[in-house]
Amino acid sequence: MTKIVVDAMGSDNSPRSEVEGAIAAARAYGVHVILAGDESRLKPMLKERSADGLPVEIRHASQTIAMDEKPAAVLRRKKDSSVHVAAALVRDGLASGLVSAGNTGAVMAIAKMLVGVVPGVDRPALATVVPTLTGRAVLLDVGANVTCKPHHLVQFALMGHLFSKQIVGVKSPRVGLMSVGEEESKGTDFTKGVHKSLKELQLNFIGNVEGRDIYNGRADVIVCDGFTGNVALKTSEGLVETMLQLMKEELSRNLLAKLGALLSMDSFRRLKKRLDYSEYGGAPLIGLRGVCIICHGRSSGNAIKNAIRVAKEFAENRVNERLQEELSQISVQGPENGEA
Repeated sequence: MTKIVVDAMGSDNSPRSEVEGAIAAARAYGVHVILAGDESRLKPMLKERSADGLPVEIRHASQTIAMDEKPAAVLRRKKDSSVHVAAALVRDGLASGLVSAGNTGAVMAIAKMLVGVVPGVDRPALATVVPTLTGRAVLLDVGANVTCKPHHLVQFALMGHLFSKQIVGVKSPRVGLMSVGEEESKGTDFTKGVHKSLKELQLNFIGNVEGRDIYNGRADVIVCDGFTGNVALKTSEGLVETMLQLMKEELSRNLLAKLGALLSMDSFRRLKKRLDYSEYGGAPLIGLRGVCIICHGRSSGNAIKNAIRVAKEFAENRVNERLQEELSQISVQGPENGEA
């Protein structure tokens, strides 16, 4: 049985969301879940929810990491944090994957230090799958690397290409570079340099794409730095929440609108499910030697449940090993001085 470890103290609603998600995943997917966190808080919650007999266990961790703590400080001072304990289990082969809704910078720093990165990758990238008019697209990086050098984005493009092929199932992914215009001459010196490098690779590179292209299906992989990607993702989440709330208000405005809403209820439910980030679970940190799924800080039990499912699928399909095999053939190294 596949074992997935969950950082039980990471989310805004921890450890409630993590406990609910772990129990739901153990029941639905037949996965063994390890909850890393404060045993004095986790044990009563499992008992309240009648988790006896389920493959859910606790691995005690005496420390937690706040959302505003700096990764460098955490690495030095909190070696018994729930994230550190969870990552160590993956490193030691006692768990096949890690799920966390905690501090993204801290999770990445700890996972990179303990689990390690595949050869040819300087920095792991946080990739998310978004719905489009024609299917699904991979957007990366969405927050793991706020500042980047051009060769980092080239590596992100390679990892996104492989991720789209192996996970999303696109035979020849169209790779686009996020910029402020479609023309090659548009953008900053930084994006122009990345554009030039991507043209030289054996990828289905379609050139620059704009923010509106994230969801229209023009590209299967959209590459950007973590600052740009995170702003785009959070803007999209806010827009979806606002639109759904506005629709709810309009459809309850009068009797005729309520009748129309009733007749269209199934369609609205399907739309909400397609747009709900909790259904996608979390974003994989690709480029690591092990599986690591990072969730939204506001993750519900349902989001944690689906993140555990994604981690299980990654582990059982040997996604990281397959990425490593292909990256070893087409990887792009950084500067000769080793600067990352």
